[in-house]
Amino acid sequence: MIRYGKTTQTAIAAMSRLAEVYADGVQLSSGDIAAARDLPQTLVAKLLTMLSQAGLVTGSRGPGGGYALARAPKEISLLDIANVFERQDDNVVCPFGPNWCGSNSPCPLHNDYVAIADRFRKWQEQTTLAVFSKGIKKSNAK
Repeated sequence: MIRYGKTTQTAIAAMSRLAEVYADGVQLSSGDIAAARDLPQTLVAKLLTMLSQAGLVTGSRGPGGGYALARAPKEISLLDIANVFERQDDNVVCPFGPNWCGSNSPCPLHNDYVAIADRFRKWQEQTTLAVFSKGIKKSNAK
């Protein structure tokens, strides 16, 4: 199944919270984000540091500090977030293993699997954090 690892899931959850408050110009602490999404605070803090290094969030220390999205929610895709944590490999991993597709003609599932992987990648590119923003219709936000 095509899915995200736990780290990427947590990062998307944290970023979704920042998208919810983006229009208000609010910065949130890692503790605030963790509490809102029922996530481990230490993991959220670590991931926010990595997201900051990747240029997806900004952070400031001290009273009144916290984290915010570095760009508008509509400008940050799920793929942008996944690229920080997931190994992106264009090679399709055949369900039959490398001894069939990698050595011989494609297996019976190959073309369908490639199509599904391509569709998932396009969905990640097209789906932005705007789906979590206030006042945006969820199904059409991009």
